[in-house]
Amino acid sequence: QVQLVESGGGLVQPGGSLRLSCAASGSSSSFNGMGWYRRDPGKQRELVASITSRGTTTYADSVLGRFTISRDNAKNTVYLQMNSLNPEDTAVYYCNAYSLGIRLGERRDYWGQGTQVTVSS
Repeated sequence: QVQLVESGGGLVQPGGSLRLSCAASGSSSSFNGMGWYRRDPGKQRELVASITSRGTTTYADSVLGRFTISRDNAKNTVYLQMNSLNPEDTAVYYCNAYSLGIRLGERRDYWGQGTQVTVSS
């Protein structure tokens, strides 16, 4: 049984910074990738950033140059450094971890409970 626990969310002023953390527990195997998704009222869930076990990163166009994702594979922990935050970044951020099966297209996803990020004056 896998559990993902997020922390670091909160209220910040525009232009400020936050650092999110997600720690995975309850699994003896490593994940192929971990990342962050977010959901804001009126929008569908979107990928913010992801990183594979080998360090390959992916970012949403809207956060390029502002957010940085990193991972500690030994601890199964992923971080999201968020700089130059703006009100459009306000959302619930969810940690994601996934593993790939042997068969092509087989994937298993795990999700955290979410942490609220609010950017407001």
